[in-house]
Amino acid sequence: MKKKPLIYRISQLTGFLLGARFFMTLLLAFALYVSTFFLFNQEESLRAFVFDFRVHGIIFCSLLSILAGGIINQFYDREKDQLVKPFRSRLQSFLKQKYFLYAYLVLNTLSLGIALFISTRVVVFFLLYQFMMWFYSHRLSRMLIINNITFVALTLYPFFGMLVYYRTFSVQIFMMALYLALMLLLTDIIKDTLTKTADRLFGYFTVPNSLSSKATVVIISTLLLLTFLVSLIITEWLGLQRIMGWYFLTGLAVLAAAFYNMIQAKDRSRSYALNILRIWIFVGILAMLTDGIILKY
Repeated sequence: MKKKPLIYRISQLTGFLLGARFFMTLLLAFALYVSTFFLFNQEESLRAFVFDFRVHGIIFCSLLSILAGGIINQFYDREKDQLVKPFRSRLQSFLKQKYFLYAYLVLNTLSLGIALFISTRVVVFFLLYQFMMWFYSHRLSRMLIINNITFVALTLYPFFGMLVYYRTFSVQIFMMALYLALMLLLTDIIKDTLTKTADRLFGYFTVPNSLSSKATVVIISTLLLLTFLVSLIITEWLGLQRIMGWYFLTGLAVLAAAFYNMIQAKDRSRSYALNILRIWIFVGILAMLTDGIILKY
């Protein structure tokens, strides 16, 4: 490979981007901007939002911290990833681990440096975020139940920051946040059913490898039922005059499809359930964007 320097450099870059969860970070950036402008920021005009550099600074700090979190997570999970994600691990092997750690330090430092220009409270906010992502990767990711709850909390943390910034608190936003939290929790536990053997081998205590298969299905089914009920409540509140109302109504069929696939004792079916929920979360971002554009313009 080194005889072909261009291919080698491309492999290094691809390995780094995958290790830093770059493409997932892009999705989170999109979700942050959509939710901030159309959900949390309901009064400010587009022009005022575009020139609100504090908001862009906070979102950029979030993205840098998320990239750093992806790097430190792959550093601690690299042995397990070699088993469950061999292709990605192969690409990451083109770049020495020390360079990943250098990037981790640079990204976190840059994030805190930008935060310092905004306010000391923002610095504390991101310092706590960065510490918790390191602590999750170092220890909490191996602890039963706590690993799933922490994953959800860290994913929602930047959104919570924007909610506090705009002070937009309402029961409707709480219910939407609850819906998203349940969806993230479901995807994380279902993902664990697909990596059950590797998790047990490398000392990760997850719901699927700590409880029986029947108990795991019961837990996932209960979470699906709760998500179903939350979706019904939000649909009732929003009505079918809004795109988001249709999103939550259609989501009932999506949750039913996920349940059907989960009760099949096959990895392929559970992989379908996982992908169905992940795609539906992305569809929710697009629905929020479309709904917000129609309401505002």
